[in-house]
Formats: sequence, C-alpha cells, structure tokens
Amino acid sequence: MSEAEQVPASAPEAASAVILNATDSNGTEALNATAKFVATPEGTALAYGSLVFMALLPIFFGALRSVTCSKSKELGENDYHSGFRNSADMPETITSRDAARFPIIASCTLFGLYLFFKVFSQEYINLLLSVYFFVLGVLALSHTMSPLMSRIFPVSLPNKQYQLLFTQGSGESKEEIVNYEFDTKNLVCLCISSVVGVWYLLKKHWIANNLFGLAFALNGVELLHLNNVSTGCILLGGLFVYDVFWVFGTNVMVTVAKSFEAPIKLVFPQDLLEKGLEANNFAMLGLGDIVIPGIFIALLLRFDVSLKKNSRTYFYSSFLAYIFGLGLTIFVMHTFKHAQPALLYLVPACVGFPVIVALFKGELTEMFSYESSEEVLPGSPRLTSFPTVSGSPASLASSMDAVCLATGSSPLRRRLQPTSL
Repeated sequence: MSEAEQVPASAPEAASAVILNATDSNGTEALNATAKFVATPEGTALAYGSLVFMALLPIFFGALRSVTCSKSKELGENDYHSGFRNSADMPETITSRDAARFPIIASCTLFGLYLFFKVFSQEYINLLLSVYFFVLGVLALSHTMSPLMSRIFPVSLPNKQYQLLFTQGSGESKEEIVNYEFDTKNLVCLCISSVVGVWYLLKKHWIANNLFGLAFALNGVELLHLNNVSTGCILLGGLFVYDVFWVFGTNVMVTVAKSFEAPIKLVFPQDLLEKGLEANNFAMLGLGDIVIPGIFIALLLRFDVSLKKNSRTYFYSSFLAYIFGLGLTIFVMHTFKHAQPALLYLVPACVGFPVIVALFKGELTEMFSYESSEEVLPGSPRLTSFPTVSGSPASLASSMDAVCLATGSSPLRRRLQPTSL
C-alpha cells in the first residue's frame, strides 16, 4: 500500500497494521488539514512499550485463571465448594472441528461485514455495535473485577443474596428465560462497570476503551479453552493463512477496518508526553493478537500443571515466544512502514518455541497426547463467583465471546495498529 492508502485496520478479524497518519481512539483518520502528526522517538517508544506490557497482562493472568477455573465437566452445578454454581459457568471448549471451521466462518463474516457497510449507513451500524459492546463490556469488566472486590469488600457490610427470575408459561411447560443470581459484591462490580461503560459511550476515551479491551482479553484467555495442542496448532495455523490472505490479498479488511468502531483493541497515545490524557494520536493493538495466542499459552500452562513436576517450562517458553513475536512484528512494521499480519510472526514463535523445548526434553509425545478436558484440579477455587443469567454474567460474557469467535465479529480478532512516521 502507498502512504495515502495505509489506513487503520480496526476490523474484528484484523491482525496487525502500520498506519502512517494520526488516528483517533476508534481508529478513524484524524488528519490535520495542513500537516500530519509526527511522533517523537520517546512518544513512539512509550506507546509501543505500553502496548506490549498491556498485551502481556491478560495473557499471564488469564492463563493462571484458566487453571483455577478448570474445565472438568465433573465439577457440575452441585459442586459449590469449587465456586461453580452452575454447569453454565464452565469454560467454552474449542475442539479441532471448531478450530478447522473458524477461518472459513470468519472469512465469510468478514466479507459479509464488507457488504453490510457498503449497503447500510455506517453511523447506525456503529450505534448498534456500541450498545452491544456496552453490554458485553460491562459483563466482562464485572467478571474481571469480582476477585478483587471479594478481597476488598468490607466484612462489616452485609453481603446479601438476590435473585431475578423470569419464566415463560406455567406448570410443566414453564421455561426459564432469565435466572439472575447476584449478591452485594456483584452489584458493586456491575455499578462500577456500568459507569465505565457510560463513560465509553459518551466520550469514547482511550482509558475506558482499554479497560473494556483488557477485560475482553482476560475473559477470552480464561474462559476459552483449547482441548489439546493439536487443536491449538490447527486454530493458529488456519488463522495464520487467513491473516496473510486478507491483509495482502484484498482490500476487504481495510474497508471494514475503516468503518468498524468498537472497544476491541488496546490503544496508547504517542503524543501523551505533549498532550497528557487528552492525547489523540494512537498506536493500537488488536485483541485477536492477544487472545488467539493467549489461549494456546494458557493450554500449555495447564499441560505444565498436568505433568506435576512443579515447573512451568512450556508456559514460560511460549510466553517469551509471544514477547519475541510481538516485538518482531512491531520492529518490521516500524522499519518498513507497511501493514504486517501479526500472526505471521506470532504463530511460528508461539508454536515453534514450545515444540523445540518438548523435543529437547523428550516430551513431544506427551505434549500432543495431552487432553485438557481430562485435567481435573480438585479443590481449586475459581477466582470469581458472579451473578447468573442462566448461569452467570461471567459465563454469559464467555458465551458471547465464543459466539463472536465463531462468527468472526468479536473483540478477539483485531489488528496491531501502531501509528508511526
């Protein structure tokens, strides 16, 4: 692409891109009529470093939480000591069949969004998206906050239990529509999250955007589980091809990117040192480049746990591989000033490093024969217990994320969009 053609790639399916003009917090162009924004070396380094740091937080803590919220189906709704109130609270499991179908479904969805934005008004579409992500963001942020709230909530205050129940029909034909269970702690989390949501809707501030983005990413890594390493390789391999094709092969992704506005990326201003919190020229990192490798890294942590060797070799090797791959992506984009699919670098690093370690340790067969669904961690308390809508808002947010993954219209497939000159 030429300089004039390089635009922010903010489509949900996008992976990474360099843009050579200033952008606002939603990835839309914000060019001055007479001059383009020129980032200082300090501002660029601060923005890139902050994006990498923010990307590592949900992967690290989401992986730890994925262990404690273990996916064993044996922990049913009667197993209250583990923190699971309901089987709907279980993580969503991605099978090899799901992984193989995802790039195809995502491609169809991407092209569908392209046609949708061509036919309908962008303003109304983004209004609907804002409402949708407001609801999803409040649920995700509430789930993320609840472990902290459980620790800081004053013991002197009563923690009352509530239930909101809606049913349809009567007698034997009665059907639950909504079963919403919550307590005072959960209510406080929902209120705080709603304030952040209203802030985002009204101001679209980059800090509110990042709070939602981090919550989406952490929930995705925690609650979306690959069932084995082979499935992870299928998913990452398919998305590797998908990214390369849609970034280099067509302009569909760029067109959708220019039209799509949602808190489905992490942003950091390159002019923060000059303008403070009112800065508006952003480097951006898509959530897909966090969650997709992140769920594979979380799987390797669970594999480490299953070995019962009191070591986290595969987790740390894949975690370091992610840092290397993301750093390489940023370096290539900053050097060549051209859009690059981040998974082009992240997939070989995140898969290759652990495989090399397994070959060196003679555990390659064990790695690929490990089934995550068989790992039971008795007595591992979940880090959160949260209100339920036919399960819980935690599981609802997870289920919505899973549906979005299957359709390609989720906060989990975004592009890395650092802005530089």
